[in-house]
Amino acid sequence: MINVVLWLAGIALLAVAIWRIRAPLGRMNELDRLAQNAARYDSWRGGSRLTAADRERTGADEMRALMRRQVLIWAAAGVAGVVLIVAGFAIR
Repeated sequence: MINVVLWLAGIALLAVAIWRIRAPLGRMNELDRLAQNAARYDSWRGGSRLTAADRERTGADEMRALMRRQVLIWAAAGVAGVVLIVAGFAIR
């Protein structure tokens, strides 16, 4: 009986983790794509228009770090779900 509870809890945790990880990954990919586009534009214009002082951490960098942290948290939750599923088979 406990193995069924572990399976259900593991499947639920894994499903929630997969559902919650999609949005941050999509946003990170969009930010990366925009940064690559800006780099191509700068190279096309003959180099960067920014000085060394302007190359500090931007809001996009902060958002990317926040998204990366969310991805890591939900990936760990997904791993915990897999561990619960495996534990359900081990207890059987």
